[in-house]
Amino acid sequence: MKHSKRALADMLTDLDLGSSVAETDGLLKAARVETSVFSDLLADRVDLVPGTKGSGKSALYRIFVDFLPDWLVEQRKVVIAHGVQSHGDSVFHAFTDRFDQLSEADFVDFWCIYLVSLAHEHFIKEQKYARFLSGCHQEVENFKRACQVARIPEIHAKKTLREILEWALDAISRKIRPKVTYNALTQEGSLELFDSSPEVPQGGPADSEGHLPQYVAKVQEALDSILTKADLYLWLMVDRLDEVFPRRSKTETKALRGLLKTLQILSSDRIRIKIFLRDDILGQIAGGAQGFTGLTHITARQADRLRWSEDQILTLVVRRLAASEALRAYLKIDADRLAASPEYQKWIFYQVFPETVHSKPNQSPTLKWIYAHTKDGRDVVTPRDVIDLLTKAKQRQQDDFQNDPTGTSDWIIGSAAILYGHTELSKRKKDTYLKAEFPHFWPHIEKFVKGKTEYSELAIRKLLGRNSESLIKDLLGIGLLSETKAKGERWFKIPFLYREGLELTQGKAE
Repeated sequence: MKHSKRALADMLTDLDLGSSVAETDGLLKAARVETSVFSDLLADRVDLVPGTKGSGKSALYRIFVDFLPDWLVEQRKVVIAHGVQSHGDSVFHAFTDRFDQLSEADFVDFWCIYLVSLAHEHFIKEQKYARFLSGCHQEVENFKRACQVARIPEIHAKKTLREILEWALDAISRKIRPKVTYNALTQEGSLELFDSSPEVPQGGPADSEGHLPQYVAKVQEALDSILTKADLYLWLMVDRLDEVFPRRSKTETKALRGLLKTLQILSSDRIRIKIFLRDDILGQIAGGAQGFTGLTHITARQADRLRWSEDQILTLVVRRLAASEALRAYLKIDADRLAASPEYQKWIFYQVFPETVHSKPNQSPTLKWIYAHTKDGRDVVTPRDVIDLLTKAKQRQQDDFQNDPTGTSDWIIGSAAILYGHTELSKRKKDTYLKAEFPHFWPHIEKFVKGKTEYSELAIRKLLGRNSESLIKDLLGIGLLSETKAKGERWFKIPFLYREGLELTQGKAE
């Protein structure tokens, strides 16, 4: 099919594929794809959702906290309370020195305070749930009393997030338990201390240990009573944990280990804590010489790593293409067929893109090529990388049509633009993932720059030098390498995703 370049330039100006960052993705609701992890989460089969960066954890989180709360409470009797969502968290980082001084047990206290505050702020005080709580006056009073005894008092006066964090840290250091709340990263929150504290029972929060979890049982029991009386379930959802504390620091490890322990402490049949966490961070905090008591109880309700099949990537791309009014009209897209027919989705895809990226014989179809070239060494393809590639391709194609608007084109977005998009993606992955996320590995990763794409075991050990086996394991873990065996010998490949960014030459280093 021939297309006028001038008309395509105008249409590409209107085409928005959305953002690869979930917090700013305006198409997430209209173009969302419901994976198996979505189904497991909706059915309350999982509490811990691991996935690599860009795999869709935050998108899944947003679907539940932004788009589904009303449906969930009406259809499933589930109340959503949430925190730690917005991108970036300099407020938390401002307290790094003080967080550094906390023990893992102190962090359990911190997260208990935080999660109880979410339950109070987003459920007990939330006006839209008042009709469910109309018959729960005594149960609510019991909950407030349980919080009061644990030194988690009522909240009224507005405070900034910075003030709340400072107050909470002071309270933890004094073994006093405040009631704090904040809608994390909006930098707003509130707290109020009682004028006169109740008499604390022997062994109460001010004792030699003073850790909150021994009193959480009463808080949890009171909250469970409210939920049982109202016939509701409460899900406390927490995301963006890789941005709260300095990466790979001891503080991050203590803090997130404390959060996983809090998951065990607070959870019940009526109360669930849903944690969205990068899989490399999960490995970091759950592994190590110190081990993790009770990890099997947590992983029993852990989702599979977020993975996207080729068909799911097709659905993701086509739904985003069809969100453009101009493209829908141009291709006369049938919305009902789009939702029901994978074959129709492929037809739309290949109205926009060429059949193959390269013109040589026996080339993979374009969709398969994109899927293979955005796959890391663990065989993981993320929506973020696909969206980034196609957004760069769209921008390049738009510039080409505007620079030369005469004549026609066989495709709306052609091969040269797709190749450009992949090159730019590979460069970005080098800078924003390999270098930025793993600076401690970068001196070793840099040894591959301008090298080959495949390495024998002997060659890679020679390249990496001391501790090569440990480094190989780490590089396999972050997806820079994949491992195969040929005639009993180990071989390592660098996936297409990183080859152009690292300026590699096709071939073997033996």
